[in-house]
Amino acid sequence: MNATAAVRADPRAILRGGLPDQYLTPDDIATLFKVPKETVYQWRKKNTGPPSFRIGKHVRYDPAVVHAYIAQCMADDRTAA
Repeated sequence: MNATAAVRADPRAILRGGLPDQYLTPDDIATLFKVPKETVYQWRKKNTGPPSFRIGKHVRYDPAVVHAYIAQCMADDRTAA
């Protein structure tokens, strides 16, 4: 069975395509950057940290967007030095 046939056989495969296995939580971001969770919430409030979004009352982060944010911070840091 080729990939196209697999998608036709399982329409959910389209939805899964390109989506991360798991979105990150504020706790995950705090652990990743080794900062208090309150700092993560302040970044969100001030719009200075990695971009986030809400699912109902829950804040989540797309791992690909967080990775791009880190890469941009590193590039900005190199050009500022």
